[in-house]
Amino acid sequence: MRPAGWNHLSDDVQLVLSREALRRAAETLADHAEILAREMEDGALLDRGGPDALRLFAAVVRSTNRDAFGEIGHA
Repeated sequence: MRPAGWNHLSDDVQLVLSREALRRAAETLADHAEILAREMEDGALLDRGGPDALRLFAAVVRSTNRDAFGEIGHA
């Protein structure tokens, strides 16, 4: 069976899928910021005050994501 095209999905399903994609993208950004912060702390990257700024960025991305979209299945 071939998957349905995007335009054949209901608006509600498109919205759920879009929100989940945005949630995953935000979590990926936050995870990468955490990895960079650890690399700086471990001396692998030049530290110019970055780890704290990256962790702040990660927290903001996660917080904004939760506030904007909420938990999946709790629309």
